[in-house]
Amino acid sequence: MISFGYEVCLIISCLIVIYMATRNYDKIDIYYSTMILIIPVVVLGYWLQSRVNTAEASVMAFCFIYFDSTVLLMVAFFSMLKNFDVTIKKWMKITGYSLALGHCLLVWQCYGTKLYYSSVQVFGTAGATATKVQPGPLKIVHVIYLAIIVVSIIAAIVAAYFRKGTYSKKTLTNYALVCIVGIVVYTLEMVLDVNYTTLPFFYVGVEILIAIDYDHVYMHDITSIISEQQKSCSTKGYFALDYKGRFLGCNEKAYEFFDFLRDQREDEELPTSEDLFTDMIEEYILNGTRSRKFNVGDITCICEIMEFSVRKDGKLQGYLFELRDATEEQKVLDVMEAYNTTLNAEVKEKTENIANIQQKIVVGMANIIENRDNNTGGHVKRTSDVVKILVDEILRLGKLNLERDFAADIVRAAPMHDLGKVSIDSNILCKPGRLTDEEYTIMKSHSEKSGEMVNILLDGVEEEHFVNVAHNVARYHHERWDGKGYPEGLVGSMIPIEARIMAIADVYDALVSKRCYKEPMSFDKAKEIMCDGMGTQFDPNLEELFLNCLDRLEAYYKNV
Repeated sequence: MISFGYEVCLIISCLIVIYMATRNYDKIDIYYSTMILIIPVVVLGYWLQSRVNTAEASVMAFCFIYFDSTVLLMVAFFSMLKNFDVTIKKWMKITGYSLALGHCLLVWQCYGTKLYYSSVQVFGTAGATATKVQPGPLKIVHVIYLAIIVVSIIAAIVAAYFRKGTYSKKTLTNYALVCIVGIVVYTLEMVLDVNYTTLPFFYVGVEILIAIDYDHVYMHDITSIISEQQKSCSTKGYFALDYKGRFLGCNEKAYEFFDFLRDQREDEELPTSEDLFTDMIEEYILNGTRSRKFNVGDITCICEIMEFSVRKDGKLQGYLFELRDATEEQKVLDVMEAYNTTLNAEVKEKTENIANIQQKIVVGMANIIENRDNNTGGHVKRTSDVVKILVDEILRLGKLNLERDFAADIVRAAPMHDLGKVSIDSNILCKPGRLTDEEYTIMKSHSEKSGEMVNILLDGVEEEHFVNVAHNVARYHHERWDGKGYPEGLVGSMIPIEARIMAIADVYDALVSKRCYKEPMSFDKAKEIMCDGMGTQFDPNLEELFLNCLDRLEAYYKNV
């Protein structure tokens, strides 16, 4: 039965070796891997010893078994030092492994002599073979070696417990537990002089613990998380958290950004005062936000978050934070921002000045043209003011989806609607009486010429959107909703909205203003004519707008 138990342990131990080989890590922990490989050899020795029938064969099995208290114990000691952040010098490794292998060589060389074992007895019991030995004179070497190693391991664990370090408390606890259990088992078996040792079961348990804990320990190696290029980069700091928010490790540069990391233990969550990184993780999960800028003392830091995997299968295991000093970069940005603010203010001021000059030139030209026309004194200014009243009401009501910039363009374009009259002969333009059909045809051409004049004056000087609005106002303000207008006979919504608004202002001013050939019409009569024209001459959708503006329009014309 005991032999079968050892056999099961051997099979499990071999399966664990295969399992670890399938983990496919880019970088392996040499100490863990070595222990995983040695344990099956040791268990094999115990199994062979339980199956042999001669003292010589049993001693041969001891040659395998002695790997546990020699090489395996030395590897475990070095692995412990590494995990406790102790630098292992090359000479320490050479000395340690030389002692361990020299000890094994001593056992092998004493095979067939009484130097190591003075007597070996083999007897069968419970379906297996038991071995009883009497120590020889050289056995004291093993006792001294074992005592030195065990004391060193205990001293390392005690020192790690009291030493200020960032290694995982879980790792410390595991090493202490394994050490205590191993010593207790070994001591009890020596005192009780048992026939069959339970150490194979203990070793397989340790092997299973190593396999389970390997992912966890591997993630603590920050150099395995970041690439060699990132690791060697002197300007960036890195630290990592697992998906439960527990600290895995960091590089030296990270300490310059966050000094608290020097005291941060592995496997523990960050202090609650450092909730910046918790917020970054939440933003990353919810919105995909990867970067954040903040100040650490006098340093401007840019922190980027990404997920990482140290496994070849790509399974993600936590978050990696990249820290970069952007202080100088921020200073340059601040200077550029201040410069751009000043520059933009100056450009805006110059642009407004140029726009005012252009507007005054255009209005001046319109007034010069108007002075040639004895029939329309003050028409340019009044229609411009009426357009502004109408546009303001449209914006107030939120009608026609009129944007404010577009509305401003309409108001600016209003004075240009009759620029084409500059090309009309004075005899026709200033004629006080009714025009003949031929003269009226010539007069109607002013709308086309107004559009052409706008393009000549503004193209390449003003922005394209304003040029288009001004052109439409000038060319199409005599079009009618029913299609009987000019110059193109456009129907309904084919007429640009800016021209439809201008048409209302143009006609209303003509009705209520004094001309050399007529007196001003009453407001009530003008209202009646305008309302009758809604749906024929004017856009019926603008009737409500016009009626809402009547009080302001009448007040305006009483004061001009």
